[in-house]
Amino acid sequence: MRRRLYVLLPDVPVTRQVVDDLLLARVDEDHIHVLGKRDAVPADLPRTSVFQRSDFVYGTGQGVAVGAATGAILGIFAAWVLQVSYGAAIIVGALVGAVLGGWASGMISTSVPNRRLRSFESAIERGELLLMADVPKERVDEISSLIKKHHPEAEISGTEPTIPAFP
Repeated sequence: MRRRLYVLLPDVPVTRQVVDDLLLARVDEDHIHVLGKRDAVPADLPRTSVFQRSDFVYGTGQGVAVGAATGAILGIFAAWVLQVSYGAAIIVGALVGAVLGGWASGMISTSVPNRRLRSFESAIERGELLLMADVPKERVDEISSLIKKHHPEAEISGTEPTIPAFP
């Protein structure tokens, strides 16, 4: 199980040093993500993907749930109007609704900022960089101490599970 460690860093050179320290501490580069203001993150740093910077996962989940419920209701109505089997109409309606709802909501939510990162928005707008590192649960204290020891200017802003229990 991994935990996401959030670290606010003042500028690009310090961020490069912290990323190098994490790599030397055997944190895989695939588990390090840097978010900054527009084009503030250089190409040599591991950037965030659409999954980290947007509400794609949450939005898609919501779309699937609402779409399935709406599709099931429309399936009941269609079965009543067309005089077909209620069970099949509800299942087909729910499946079609879930797919369409998930697709539409996923497309929309890619432009919505990640709700977990709202507390960092003002710091990012000021030019700071947010480093997110997904580290094994048992190494969180070790990695936090390493960062604070080598970079006292870094602000460790907490941890959270990388996979939420309830999206």
